[in-house]
Amino acid sequence: MAAPWLLLTAARGLVGRSFFSLQPFRPSTSGIPHLIRVKEPPNPKTVDRWTEKRALFGIYDNIGILGDFVAHPKDLIVGPQWLRGWRGNELQRCIRKKKMVGDRMFVEDYKNLNKRIKFLYKRFNRTGKHR
Repeated sequence: MAAPWLLLTAARGLVGRSFFSLQPFRPSTSGIPHLIRVKEPPNPKTVDRWTEKRALFGIYDNIGILGDFVAHPKDLIVGPQWLRGWRGNELQRCIRKKKMVGDRMFVEDYKNLNKRIKFLYKRFNRTGKHR
């Protein structure tokens, strides 16, 4: 009878006290039942389905089917000439602007654009994954 108790004591020292416990289980509460709070689900939101943004979403999706493939949605974009249907970073955008409308810019704006290109060129070549 003493040998199994000795074995358990040795195992408790090796594994840790939480695994082999000879003391009876004692709950951490005092025995008084606690009420468990259950949150009610939130009320459903009222959403206006006919706002201008939702009503006009996808308005140009079928321009090719309905318009005999004459106009591309890219052509319907309103904006500066050097930005229509084009993507790129700020340095590429500034260079593209200088190339396309640089000769028609005011002197001060042209000077500021060149300063910005010079700054961005240094920055892109010194830092980042572009090196």
